[in-house]
Amino acid sequence: MKDTYILAIESSCDETSVSINKNGREEIATVVLTQMDIHAQFGGVVPEVASRHHIENITMVIEECLTKANMTMEEIDAVAVTYGPGLIGSLLIGLQAAKTLAYIYHKPLIPVHHIAGHIYANALVESMKFPLIALVVSGGHTELIYMKEDYSFEKIGGTLDDAVGEAYDKVARVIELPYPGGPRVDQLAHEGEDTYHLPIPLDDESYDFSFSGLKSAVINLAHNEKQRGNELNKANLATSFQNRVVEVLTKKTMRALEEYNVDHLIVAGGVAANKGLREKLTELCEEKNIHLTFPPMKYCTDNAAMIGAAGYYAYKLGRVADLTLNSKANDKLQ
Repeated sequence: MKDTYILAIESSCDETSVSINKNGREEIATVVLTQMDIHAQFGGVVPEVASRHHIENITMVIEECLTKANMTMEEIDAVAVTYGPGLIGSLLIGLQAAKTLAYIYHKPLIPVHHIAGHIYANALVESMKFPLIALVVSGGHTELIYMKEDYSFEKIGGTLDDAVGEAYDKVARVIELPYPGGPRVDQLAHEGEDTYHLPIPLDDESYDFSFSGLKSAVINLAHNEKQRGNELNKANLATSFQNRVVEVLTKKTMRALEEYNVDHLIVAGGVAANKGLREKLTELCEEKNIHLTFPPMKYCTDNAAMIGAAGYYAYKLGRVADLTLNSKANDKLQ
């Protein structure tokens, strides 16, 4: 059977990335040009700045990826691109580059939802065994997805307000940790003790999540300690915060696995790199004999390798777009 090569482009936020994927499973070459150091001086991603850097870098990154793979566009079967969700200006740069390549080289254009990409990052590790549950945890998303087959996404629960990664970043700012805050909170949480009384957010029978109340509790606690003249133990607060987050995420995920009679769990998104979450899910899945898949750390953050993996399966299912394809800042996974 002929091999299928997908060139993928990801530019939904502040990473300009291009990757070439073979048969949905093998990463041939990937280039990721991050803007993290640029945005660190602002304490977070500035959309206008991100867009301008994508414009400057996209052509160079495409050329570097093809050189790294020792391939030409003539050897590529299709072009996949993140069309949304994300920062609209950033998305448009990647989409325009993908459209241009598809038009000039007469290649099919494959639209890929950003979260589908995060989910299919796990396909770069091993075959996804259906049915499965995907726990999507990132800066913009917290969702539980049931998949009965490839590219079948049934959302069974999601955040009602803040995404988990967003909550981490806001807590990091409260305790004055530098950007990016999420990984630093995780690191600090392993140095402290759970001494602060914080609520478990939306601890109910649904599969939905809510982190705004927990975030507010941290803000109020920090403010009250300052008003009383008490020194805030940052490590202990990070531990207490992370323990509540991990508890509610794992509790609802394990219940979903049981209710849907699924024995394969995959974790996707930037917060999949969280050490505390990895440790607790590994422990629980071993107890329940659940097969657990995490993407490697390099596939947790935004990258085009995951878009190439998802793009391959979309291509095989005939999910091809024409050149009227547009970017969407918000879009449901379907």
